[in-house]
Amino acid sequence: MTPSDEWGDALGPAKVVRVFEPGLGLQGALVVDNVACGPAIGGLRMASDVSIGECARLARAMTLKNAAAGLPHGGGKSVIRGDPHAARERKEALVRAFAHALRNESDYIFGPDMGTDEAAMAWVHDEIGRAVGLPAVLGGLPLDELGATGWGLLHCAEAAAPAAGVALAGARVAVQGFGAVGRHAARFLAGRGARLVAASDSAGTLADPAGLDVAALVAIKERGGALHEHGGGRKLERDAVIGVECDIWIPAARPDVVREDNVGRLAAKLVLQGANIPFTEGAESALAARGVVVVPDFIANAGGVICAAMEYAGATRAAAFDAIAERVRANTERVLAESLAQGVPPRRAAEALAAGRVRQAMKGRRYSIM
Repeated sequence: MTPSDEWGDALGPAKVVRVFEPGLGLQGALVVDNVACGPAIGGLRMASDVSIGECARLARAMTLKNAAAGLPHGGGKSVIRGDPHAARERKEALVRAFAHALRNESDYIFGPDMGTDEAAMAWVHDEIGRAVGLPAVLGGLPLDELGATGWGLLHCAEAAAPAAGVALAGARVAVQGFGAVGRHAARFLAGRGARLVAASDSAGTLADPAGLDVAALVAIKERGGALHEHGGGRKLERDAVIGVECDIWIPAARPDVVREDNVGRLAAKLVLQGANIPFTEGAESALAARGVVVVPDFIANAGGVICAAMEYAGATRAAAFDAIAERVRANTERVLAESLAQGVPPRRAAEALAAGRVRQAMKGRRYSIM
């Protein structure tokens, strides 16, 4: 369900905006994919190699994610091409200028994403007042600090494990990308008795079949360190995490990390897509043929945007986490049941669920679907 060409498809995109400010060196883009269900919520991603094409794919994923979760919001995404690790002053200048340039795009609500956090959302809020995932001091529910997406992945795992023949207690878990999503997912799963056997960050992979100390790794990342600083485990190259034998594999890094050329290395029974668009279409098809259960991104990692939508509506943290648990679990169970009944991969069942809700919403809009 991605736009078939540069003009899109029956669902969108509704709008594509490029932002360019040469004096500051700002290059960015906004894709509002579909607003039939309401104003779009989607993260602001900052990366040195991000593209408008990637932004459009992510915006479509947000349309499906918000619709599948039953939220009164459409899907959108924004990107800034830049170094997410730049000095704070440089990063703040770019984010503020980008938000100001989009001040009149009222169909889009900013949220945090890869390369941005609650501090960045505070800058956006200060500029235009239209952001979620704000710091608690501003009345927000800081998604990364609370681990909203990781909380959703826990409940996705509990709902999906029986379909994959996996018991969470003692399950071996590997996490690619031990950042805001990955580390919280590992922490919550460890609380259910799962065992983290591998984790990776930009510097490398750390692996131990006997299990890694999740709390110690979380502490290292929270102080800005690298996983290889930990004294235990085997230190491997970054992409080695793909080949570590496990029961549950969680991609929580960049798009298209598992492709046709490396999917054969993946040795897991269940995949929970913690990142957006982490697999190519061909890679997912190959895993389906092998009987690996893959819960697609916009079902598995919806915890963050559910929390964001609840914040936007003025809900409490407890209400948001209850909603995450209920909606992610219910959608996971429904998608896997439909997948089994129809004999189709989970992504196809999930797309039918989400796109059906979007199409139904579009019937009541000014420009209804053909």
